[in-house]
Amino acid sequence: MAVFFNEEFYDHVQSPSHPESPERLKGIVRKLKHHGLWGGVVPSKVASAEHLGLVHDEDYIDFIRTCGECRITMDTNVHHDTYGIAALSAECAVDAAAHSKREEEPSFALTRPPGHHAGPNYGMGFCYFNNIAIAAAHLLDRGDKKIAIIDSDVHHGNGTEHVFAGRSDVLYISMHQAGIFPGTGSVDFLGKGDGEGFTVNLPLASGCGDSTYDCSYSEVVLPIVRQFSPDAILVSLGVDCHYRDPLASMSLSSTGNVRGATELVRLSEICAKRVTFFLEGGYDIPALSEVVAGVIGVFKGVDVPLEFTNVSDDSCLGRDAIERCRKNASEHWDL
Repeated sequence: MAVFFNEEFYDHVQSPSHPESPERLKGIVRKLKHHGLWGGVVPSKVASAEHLGLVHDEDYIDFIRTCGECRITMDTNVHHDTYGIAALSAECAVDAAAHSKREEEPSFALTRPPGHHAGPNYGMGFCYFNNIAIAAAHLLDRGDKKIAIIDSDVHHGNGTEHVFAGRSDVLYISMHQAGIFPGTGSVDFLGKGDGEGFTVNLPLASGCGDSTYDCSYSEVVLPIVRQFSPDAILVSLGVDCHYRDPLASMSLSSTGNVRGATELVRLSEICAKRVTFFLEGGYDIPALSEVVAGVIGVFKGVDVPLEFTNVSDDSCLGRDAIERCRKNASEHWDL
């Protein structure tokens, strides 16, 4: 198992006091070192514009590269070094997914800026280039036939959905908090055209946590992915669904976060252990750090003690949302 990471990711600073800060990665790295998990770390080399072009329009790529100091949304700023760092983040994602294919083992792209809100010709939500979508497109370009993307970030991955909504070779499943940014991810949207049925959205109410996520995995995510039988599983890992996170109001514990990731590692047995995790959100640094360390510990057989383990949802508060999702998805999947 390899972790992919570049120190250049520390250099990306949106603005002073911005929640998507270098301290997120610094906290994770400190935690990994503390538990002896900082071995086998692989840096990526020069970013490839060709890889960006698998997902993003040329005019948009040029805009990020040349605009200098500008703002694409109120919370997403572009600086002179943004293009180089964001493109390197995408390259790191490609390298991690390619490693998992080559070595038939899990991998982790420990990157920033994140990517799942970036679409073909836009960025938003702290994202510029869609790391996980670029990695998926690269795998398909190199011979894979089907890719499953699981998005556990508390915010719906509108960019990833946009990129693949019309395709049947990419299954996109998102578990996210309903009614918050970016306002997409309706349970009734199942994709379009040839891709109908290959988008599965599970918008959950504020307060949902451990038991709701456990049920979501067992009743929706795992059975659909098994039926889809992908060549690889890619995971947008967002830890902003944690009860400590300041940007949302879900109640998932560190234990619940790690348990969900562990289920996906086990699920990857159906595709030769090809599962790659890509860092998305998570803005409480202690919670983010211990969850990422816990997930990587699962890979490496190291038990990472977890501190933030309070469970407030022990009765599947999201049952109604899960049932509605299952009803819609059952038109295309055996649930």
